[in-house]
Amino acid sequence: MTEATYLTNHFLIAMPALDDPNFARSVTLICQHNDEGAMGITLSRKANLTMGDILDQMKVQGGTDQVRAVEVLLGGPVQTERGFVLHSGGHSYESTFKVSDDIAITTSRDILKDLSEGQGPDAIAVALGYAGWGKGQLEQEVRDNAWFAVPAEHMAGTIVFDTPVDLRWQEAARLGGINLSKLSGLVGRA
Repeated sequence: MTEATYLTNHFLIAMPALDDPNFARSVTLICQHNDEGAMGITLSRKANLTMGDILDQMKVQGGTDQVRAVEVLLGGPVQTERGFVLHSGGHSYESTFKVSDDIAITTSRDILKDLSEGQGPDAIAVALGYAGWGKGQLEQEVRDNAWFAVPAEHMAGTIVFDTPVDLRWQEAARLGGINLSKLSGLVGRA
């Protein structure tokens, strides 16, 4: 792939036939994709935790009721003990990676301190773990019709921060011009 065809800042929408329990009926934001592989955060699976639980476990005091109520996601099957905070742009921390002008991802503890003090980003999504693909793996899965990729640039904030978790798969597909009810569960190539 060329840099122009990498899928950074794209949503990967699982096709109906994808039956991997980690990704069935899921949408994943690709945060980084290059010739060495890809990394993303799955946005459509809940972890049965809230940000308040995470703050308590990390022994960080404070946080508004709104921040403490944020649902934690299962970001993917890789390093599920590691936390990732997707957030609106404009804030940078010790370990922040810019996905786009509108969305960044932070893994350092300093964002938790800001969030607990009401000084953090306006919009956040918190995930444990991430989805990862080795060199050429994601490209092959797209060719095999496991995923449909749509640019996230104009809808990323809406899906990541505003859409209820259980509706993100359908909404990302809809905003990408895909009617999932019209897709077959069968895959093939002409």
